[in-house]
Amino acid sequence: MIELLENLDLLSRPILDLASVEVNGIALGAPAATVPRQRIVGGLSSTIARYHGGTNGESEYYDADGRSLTLDEVIDDVVRSDGFLYGTDEINYKVSAGAVVGFAISGPHLSHFTHLTSYEEFLTVFGQPDRIHENEVYGDLLSYETYYWGARKHVTWDAGEDRVSFINLGDFEGNSGP
Repeated sequence: MIELLENLDLLSRPILDLASVEVNGIALGAPAATVPRQRIVGGLSSTIARYHGGTNGESEYYDADGRSLTLDEVIDDVVRSDGFLYGTDEINYKVSAGAVVGFAISGPHLSHFTHLTSYEEFLTVFGQPDRIHENEVYGDLLSYETYYWGARKHVTWDAGEDRVSFINLGDFEGNSGP
């Protein structure tokens, strides 16, 4: 297995065999319970009916009856079923049927691509995507959402800050084609 975080240039390939890579030592298809708990700061599961959180405080989770849920209860539910595990290092794990089926990478890991200062440079390095969606609000271009089906990858180019701001890999909507 090739560790993607140690070989970040692989993220720019338009075709990538996701069966040959891992992120933070976790491969696609691995049991979600193998994601180390000390790396998890939050989660999203179907048991959560209400959430309150922020950057300066502890997250609070509540079920449909208003009962407070601990982070451990949320994690336990995700690793048994479906949802997301949010990592301390801005690596998030998508879980389906108790297995890791996708990774979302943001934050400092993407500083590897700061040498790209325009969308044209981005396309030169990452290649022509299979699908492009221009994300606009009130006529202002916010980002280019680019999809590479041969890598089952979605990359966001932030048009305001001229940078790669997000990459997800695996079983996310749009990553495998229309």
